[in-house]
Amino acid sequence: MFEDLIPKDFSQELLLEWAISIGMAILVFFIGRIIAGIIVKIAKHGMDRSGMDALLVNFVSSILRWVLMLFVIIAALEQLGVDTTSLVALLGAAGIAVGLALKDSLQNFASGVMLIVFRPFKNGDFVDAGGVMGVVEHIGIFTTIMKTPDNKEVIVPNGQVYGGTITNFSARATRRVDMVFGISYDSDIRQAKDILTNIINSDERVLKDPAPVIAVSELGDSSVNFVVRPWVNSADYWAVLWDTNEKVKYAFDEAGIGIPFPQMDVHMYKEKEE
Repeated sequence: MFEDLIPKDFSQELLLEWAISIGMAILVFFIGRIIAGIIVKIAKHGMDRSGMDALLVNFVSSILRWVLMLFVIIAALEQLGVDTTSLVALLGAAGIAVGLALKDSLQNFASGVMLIVFRPFKNGDFVDAGGVMGVVEHIGIFTTIMKTPDNKEVIVPNGQVYGGTITNFSARATRRVDMVFGISYDSDIRQAKDILTNIINSDERVLKDPAPVIAVSELGDSSVNFVVRPWVNSADYWAVLWDTNEKVKYAFDEAGIGIPFPQMDVHMYKEKEE
């Protein structure tokens, strides 16, 4: 009965319009998907050529792909006559809510991107960052993994690393070893300086340029202090520091040069009996 009330031409036109809309939506989706893939491929190729870290390249490529596909889906829905204004507003509100909920994670992500882009350190560097001192094993998007000198694995949030002071001990090929040695006031200063000079000059790991510095730095309360500052390759820093301390102690003992140490004099007084 109702079919008699609806004109036959009207139903055919409606079906035709729906068919055209669905066809256009499918066409827009597939063409948009192809174009999005081409854009992502070009962007990924450009990032690879710029030497960007592979982890960051894959992550940025994934985000770019999803963003482009979101626009493609919205464009396809518009072909179906769907009001996408409210959809965009809903996605915006959802994005703000997710951003507030994941504030710390987003901060770590942003810091991870900055660490990968600007590279204040790389894998294998010995650094002091985020309150942890150790060798960098992996720089991730959200965290940095470090290995401490006693072989502990520490996972540090990137926000903590990038937000603080970063000291990279491996950034330079050479380092200066700063040492201070004190002798007693009754010891021979010239003899002590000759001993220190011979120890430094006889060490093949010490670089000739820049020349090492050996000088009296301070007349302290209980000692005459020498500064000894040789330059070495970064890999030899700790070995030279420890070996020099040991050699100086042996040499000073053999030469009879005293090394002051803190002392306390206790004076006792006996009260007179009444």
